[in-house]
Amino acid sequence: MRGGTSKGAYFLAGDLPSGPAARDDLLLRIMGSPDARQIDGLGGAHPLTSKVAVVSPSAVPDADVDYLFLQVAVDRAEVGDRQNCGNILAGVGPFAVERGLVTAGQERTSVRIRMVNSGDRATATFPTPGGRVEYTGDAEISDVPGTAAAVLIEFPPGAGPLLPTGRVRDEIGGVPVTCVDNGMPTVLIAAADLEATGYEPPRDLEEDTALAARLHTLRLAAGRLMGLGDVTAATVPKLTLLAPPRHGGAVTTRTFIPVRCHTSIGVLGAASVAAGLRIDGGVAAGLAVLPATGDRIRIEHPTGFLDIDSSLSAAAGGLPAARRTAVVRTARKIFDGTVFPRAAGTAPIPAQPPGGQR
Repeated sequence: MRGGTSKGAYFLAGDLPSGPAARDDLLLRIMGSPDARQIDGLGGAHPLTSKVAVVSPSAVPDADVDYLFLQVAVDRAEVGDRQNCGNILAGVGPFAVERGLVTAGQERTSVRIRMVNSGDRATATFPTPGGRVEYTGDAEISDVPGTAAAVLIEFPPGAGPLLPTGRVRDEIGGVPVTCVDNGMPTVLIAAADLEATGYEPPRDLEEDTALAARLHTLRLAAGRLMGLGDVTAATVPKLTLLAPPRHGGAVTTRTFIPVRCHTSIGVLGAASVAAGLRIDGGVAAGLAVLPATGDRIRIEHPTGFLDIDSSLSAAAGGLPAARRTAVVRTARKIFDGTVFPRAAGTAPIPAQPPGGQR
């Protein structure tokens, strides 16, 4: 299914091995990793198209289904479970209805989802005329061709603090940052403080080795400050560079996941960015252009924008807390069938460096 601006394979938990090691080995073979092309599997040779959702009836009374997100590395034999994915989340509700985990309503259906990776909750509401999932509609999201049925995803305030370091600003290696967690641990950095404009194409940023080294150092230090420990092998926290908006939005962003530069922005990452923009004294102060009224914030990214509703309230100690977060995404079923993974114990031959040919 395509969920938001990502694409992934959705599985019932009962159709995969119960042990994480056996499950991850199977998923690597299904997606065609490790191989930069993922030529022998379902993956699309990019982190945004090498994702997996594992869905099951929920084990808790306040949710309908449990959703485990797994990021399958493209060119490494790694499967990560330390983060959520809000784009793939957009397809979980429709998938749950399609697989009979939730009974569809005659007009609309709301599915309460527990995100197993973090324990956070979300509610996805989408059209189900006649009790069937409707994928066609007039909702349009930036960076996705055409239109589809709207999936409204609402996030209740998380259990943890919005500012995990307890401060609106921190300084790492002389660079001011704001560390936010509104569903996705995220570090906000003014692009100018890293000698970047914030408008560069993602590939140019990825090829800047000096920038990559600075971001790596920043991320490791931020992970410790945010209580995440050693994040060397983790995909969180994300790093988002901020620059003044160019197309009528609130801010321009470039997000690293964590090495590749996102061609758009993740839903949960955007939720953290939007909340961070509203924090008085944060690194976005004087840089972002916030709307005069209403909760809606438009976040510009390399290929378009994402609109997200975000509002804050006061928490204990005078620090801000998330009050409301909601976003409209779309999802579409691409195929439903049987996948034939390569045999166990086999691995693809790594692609030759540029200039080589097989």
